[in-house]
Amino acid sequence: MGEPMASHLVNAGYQLTIYDVRRESCAALQAKGARVVASPAAVASAVDTVLLSLPTPAIVREVTLGANGVASGTKVKTVLDLSTTGATVAREIAAALAAKGIMAVDSPVSGGVAGAVKGTLAVMVSCPRAAFADLEPMLKHIGKVFFIGERPGMAQTMKLCNNLLSATAVAATSEAVVFGVKAGLDPKVMIDVINSGSGRNTATEDKFPKSILPRTFDFGFAMGLMYKDVKLCLEEAEAAGAQMWVANAVRQLWQLANHEIGPDKDFTELIRVLERWAEVEVKPGTPGGRHG
Repeated sequence: MGEPMASHLVNAGYQLTIYDVRRESCAALQAKGARVVASPAAVASAVDTVLLSLPTPAIVREVTLGANGVASGTKVKTVLDLSTTGATVAREIAAALAAKGIMAVDSPVSGGVAGAVKGTLAVMVSCPRAAFADLEPMLKHIGKVFFIGERPGMAQTMKLCNNLLSATAVAATSEAVVFGVKAGLDPKVMIDVINSGSGRNTATEDKFPKSILPRTFDFGFAMGLMYKDVKLCLEEAEAAGAQMWVANAVRQLWQLANHEIGPDKDFTELIRVLERWAEVEVKPGTPGGRHG
């Protein structure tokens, strides 16, 4: 998601200095005028505001605080983390950067690759109000910006709540549709009915029509990342003293899918786990969706 977000900033006239382990991403942005350097520290020695878009909390921690990390830069004053790390890691990184005179801003985004490409992401921000006023004009180029609060980690908590609901919608809808198909219903008709009724949700409106019913499983978000977000949400909730009964069941299903289907597969393939148990395939036009 980092490349399309960076592209929007280049198109808006921002002069970017970039680093990415994926050289093809750097090449595409370099062709648009971005300057490529050799490390996160080199980025942070060239600019005063650094944006991060990374897959896991461990990688965010390494890129910010590790050898040749952003904290080693000589010019950086503000670090915006667009990744999903959870509030605990966000607070840890904020404290470590503050000790070096650098302000950390947790600013996770929601909307997937498609939202990043279109510039329609939900951008959640927690930082001091004055800093938000300075950063909002830039962030508006990648999506709709929301001020969540001033304390480090608040935006991360908001993002995890959002992703838990998204993961729950996919899991619960997959169970319902697999059951319906097993009982002889056409899944396309099921989705049409649900989208006209009270069961409508983001999975029925988006994931099923685009990626699951066509059997393309190409929505653009990895299974391992969704499991990571659900797991993080429950860990943060437990640390805060909040119980999540439904979410515990949702985590178990995503954990199973992550193990059986694989963390690199598209997260919409979670339905395959349920199909195997029921010995059906969710495919429009096939009576009962049954194999053979």
